Amino acid sequence: MEHFADNLIRLYTLVTMPERRDERGDVPGWVMITVMTVAVVGGIWAIADEQLTKMLKDALGSVGKG
Repeated sequence: MEHFADNLIRLYTLVTMPERRDERGDVPGWVMITVMTVAVVGGIWAIADEQLTKMLKDALGSVGKG
């Protein structure tokens, strides 16, 4: 029974306390999200530039007519 308790403690420690890692050289998550967002917006802009410009002009024009 003592071995069972020791194994439970080891398992609990393994699950609740993540290993410390050296993250130097890793790209932080927020940098990756920012780069991916810029890529998606740039791609959409390149494909739908004319349509987006027309939508913006129509929206701004309808506010003035209010």
